[in-house]
Amino acid sequence: MTIDPTNPIVATILAGIAAETAGRIGDARARFEAAWGSAADDYDACIAAHFLARVQPEATDRLGWNREAVARAHAVGDERVLGFYPSLYLNLGYSLEECGDRAEAARIYALAEAQLPILSPGPYGDVVRDGVRRALLRIASPGASFGA
Repeated sequence: MTIDPTNPIVATILAGIAAETAGRIGDARARFEAAWGSAADDYDACIAAHFLARVQPEATDRLGWNREAVARAHAVGDERVLGFYPSLYLNLGYSLEECGDRAEAARIYALAEAQLPILSPGPYGDVVRDGVRRALLRIASPGASFGA
């Protein structure tokens, strides 16, 4: 997956990630909201929604933004978003699980798993593959508590 760092939306998102990493969640949210407000197309909106979901204090808001990110990825309709799907589905599944919809979370995690071959080897892919693996194990275990 290659994201163009010269894209102004991506530059704003990268600044937001830096703020989030530094613990400045309000600043990160403001930057992600600015990216959302400046999105020129569904590709930009997909990226912005994905990051906006991360900084929402309420599970239902995270779910809404994760749904928006997936919907925008579907609307793009070309290969630019293919590498996003495993992570988008992983995050959507997590939000569904967090909101108590284990059945739908399991369905979405299966979609994430089906998209894993798209990921290149490396740290990003490793994190997403591990997240999907852990999610599938957790959701398959009836006694597993959320967040385990």
